[in-house]
Amino acid sequence: IVDVQLDFEEFVHYLQDYDKDLTLEVKSFDKTNAGYIDPKELVQSLRDLGVHISLQQAENALKSMEKNGMITISSNCVAKVEKTANLPEIILYWKHSTIFDVGDNLLVPDEFTLEEKQTGMWWRHLVAGGGAGAVSRTCTAPLDRLKVMMQVYGSRTNNMCIMSGLTQMIREGGPRSLWRGNGINILKIAPETALKFMAYEQIKRLIGSDKETLSILERFVAGSMAGVIAQSTIYPMEVLKTRLALRKTGQYSGISDCAKQILRREGLTAFYKGYVPNILGIIPYAGIDLAIYETLKNRYLQQYGSSSSDPGVLVLLACGTVSSTCGQLASYPLALVRTRMQAQAACDGDSRGVSMSTLFRQILQSEGPAGLYRGLAPNFLKVIPAVSISYVVYEHIKTQLGVTSR
Repeated sequence: IVDVQLDFEEFVHYLQDYDKDLTLEVKSFDKTNAGYIDPKELVQSLRDLGVHISLQQAENALKSMEKNGMITISSNCVAKVEKTANLPEIILYWKHSTIFDVGDNLLVPDEFTLEEKQTGMWWRHLVAGGGAGAVSRTCTAPLDRLKVMMQVYGSRTNNMCIMSGLTQMIREGGPRSLWRGNGINILKIAPETALKFMAYEQIKRLIGSDKETLSILERFVAGSMAGVIAQSTIYPMEVLKTRLALRKTGQYSGISDCAKQILRREGLTAFYKGYVPNILGIIPYAGIDLAIYETLKNRYLQQYGSSSSDPGVLVLLACGTVSSTCGQLASYPLALVRTRMQAQAACDGDSRGVSMSTLFRQILQSEGPAGLYRGLAPNFLKVIPAVSISYVVYEHIKTQLGVTSR
């Protein structure tokens, strides 16, 4: 018979072992064995963990813990050190997680710790994120197709709204037509995520950064370049997605048939129509997304972080949603022009098309600035359900794969 009860002697041994671990944890910060932790030691210890803070930030942190500006190593410090023991876990929560898919992937890949890379947890996070993205995109596919339709066919004379657009699609091809283009949209998740992650890791090494946590500027540079590499490789799939979303009933029998017809009628260059505005859109999207995310997160921690160092996943989720929305607002006109360039031959029958600058000028002359934001309503309508579905599915898949909490 196995004794599952904990007797007093075992409990005492546990407390003694825990006290030893606690003392070792504090002493690891106290490099000079002076009996207290000064700001310089805190800066160095956090740097060893991959987190870079200024001396002023360290002093503020210590002052918030103890009035004399240092943590004294004594039996009274147990409550204060307990949170420090989970520091790597807290740091992970602070990182900008990019598993929340709003239809257009966030362009700065998630960062993984050395431990996650060594234990193989990183690929489980990517698989969970990819699965969550696939479910999320499928659930919000009708709104995504409606956005494309409004971007391409919307004008002052054809003022398509959400209800009329959905009704028009169902009337033309039945309820199943609402999911046109979703297959290729899901297929591109795996290569895009893998390419982005690998490119991001290589670029981090090229810019000479071996730190686990990059500065905002380094993440912007590495994330933007990784996005350019990934998008350049999978861009033909983006063109196919637009053409399949706009197709009429019976026009193509499938993805391969669509690719063959485009190649035969328009040539290889057709698969890179709209490439320039697509790449240009990465810069404002990634820059604004990162800057606003970091600003919101830091503002929250300054106001409410005194009682807890962990902002919580809901706060990070809210910061990520707001920052992504602002990033999309800034880059949306470029996304609209890209979609129209991708669809030109299919709509106008002219395989030559027009340039990006000409298209911008035509839209502004005929529709005004509002014309550059057609399809914005369904695009934003899908954000909250997409993020919510992504989060729920991600947590479920993560549990199934045995991924530890981040």
